[in-house]
Amino acid sequence: MQIKKTHIIQLVLILLSGFAVAQQHEQTATIKPVTMKTEYEVGSSIVLKFPATKAIAPLLYCSNSYGSTLISGNRENQELHYKIPDNISEKIGLINWQLLDAKTPVSGNISITPKAEVATMETYIGPPSIEAGGTDYTMLVVIPTDSLDNPVPNNTAVHANFQFLDSEEKEAILTNNLIAFKNINSKKESGRMLVSSECLGINSKEFTINVFAAIPTNFRISSTRPHDYADGNQITTFSTSIIKDRHNNVVSDGTFVTFIITNAENNILKTTGTTIDGVATSKIIHPDFKDQWRITAFVDGMAESNGITLNYKQVIEDFEVSFSNNNRTILVGPLQSFMEQMIPDGLQVKLLVFKGDKLFKTLTKTSFNGYANFTLKPAIFENETYNFELKTAGKTKVFKSKKLW
Repeated sequence: MQIKKTHIIQLVLILLSGFAVAQQHEQTATIKPVTMKTEYEVGSSIVLKFPATKAIAPLLYCSNSYGSTLISGNRENQELHYKIPDNISEKIGLINWQLLDAKTPVSGNISITPKAEVATMETYIGPPSIEAGGTDYTMLVVIPTDSLDNPVPNNTAVHANFQFLDSEEKEAILTNNLIAFKNINSKKESGRMLVSSECLGINSKEFTINVFAAIPTNFRISSTRPHDYADGNQITTFSTSIIKDRHNNVVSDGTFVTFIITNAENNILKTTGTTIDGVATSKIIHPDFKDQWRITAFVDGMAESNGITLNYKQVIEDFEVSFSNNNRTILVGPLQSFMEQMIPDGLQVKLLVFKGDKLFKTLTKTSFNGYANFTLKPAIFENETYNFELKTAGKTKVFKSKKLW
């Protein structure tokens, strides 16, 4: 009898547990979404619907790559409706959701796909200047987006257009990971390249790429001058040949050229110029004494010229000096040039004053109307005996033991 009661109890427990499992399965089944659609086009109105099995509607947790939110449900016709906010449904990507029911949590995800349309198209290109020769390049980047600022689907064709000199080219570029891009290599020639792009009927603005000449190659220089006299007045002009790169392109305007001049005493003079249409010119005034110049030009670190030599003749072979006013006024001149004309104004004349063998004072004047005039002030030059040296146009005259009073 006791055994029979035990069996009855066990049978009742089995039936109760089976009923509980069945009831749990029924509740789980009833909480499933009414619609199972998991893919929507961006911008679509998305409403998740669940059976209204309880008096209190649980919250719906919703998240995507832009953030997370909780959504309250609305009861309609024995259903719970959860409207996905526009700020989430208007962004492409994956939306993860979970119904926050403590007993029967349900979760899933929705994929938001982009529209196959273009409203705006961002275009970038850089660098804007490249070197001719085919090795340097710039990059074109195009980002087509729809009216909700979402990128278009992958493999959407972007048509790139290129115009350079007499040629025009077109190429289709496919979008991938939001963008379409292409490396644009330079040509052997220099010039301006125009670039534009188009996607699904929307066109970009025109972009310009400057293709500059490559590194210049060695070149030649020449000189012109009115005469070969060292008059310290006329100007010698140096010019380069047309400077080109290894692809025969003329170098860009503004290329800096330095002319280095070494004179007979190995002193270095320098003058500079910039290219216009590939040619650089520079000017320098003649020396005021007999000299020999050796000239070489450089585009720093890139190219150099041949060397040329210029000789300048002595223009003043001798000059007169007169002392007056107690030897305190010294008149140098007339200073005459190669045709016995007065030397142009501005020729430098130096007076060196010595006390014994020690240099006391150096005075410098420039000629005016063929003369230079020195006045020795008593406040500086006391009544003593001095030695004088006068230097001009590479010539020197010495006067010993001149007494001032």
